[in-house]
Amino acid sequence: MKAGFSWFFRLWETVLTAPDPQRLTDLGKRLDELQTKQAGARRAPPSQSGNATRVAAELVGGLFVGGGIGWGTDRIFHTAPWGMVVFFILGAAAGIRGVMRTAQKINAATVQDIEEK
Repeated sequence: MKAGFSWFFRLWETVLTAPDPQRLTDLGKRLDELQTKQAGARRAPPSQSGNATRVAAELVGGLFVGGGIGWGTDRIFHTAPWGMVVFFILGAAAGIRGVMRTAQKINAATVQDIEEK
C-alpha cells in the first residue's frame, strides 16, 4: 500500500523543501517595482461595446447557471419541471442583480471621469 503512494510523498517532499531565499527576495523586489510602476499608469476606460458585452455575459451566465442547476436537480430528484423553473427564475434574478451591480460600477466610473475633466 505504501509503494502506491510513494510518488505522492516524493512530490510532497519537493513542495516542502525551502526554495532559494535570494531568488524569492529578487522576485519580491521585481514585483514591488512593477506594482509601483503600474500604480501611476491609468487604464483606458472600457468601450461601450465592452460594457454591453459584459452586461450581456452577466445576464446570460446567470440564466445558464440557474437553468443548469435546475436541470440537474430535476434529473437527480425526478421533479421535472419544477427544479428547472425555480432555478431558472433564481438564475434570472442573479443575472439581473449582476447587471445592476455592473451598471452601477460603470456609472460611477463615468461620473468620476467626467468630474476629473
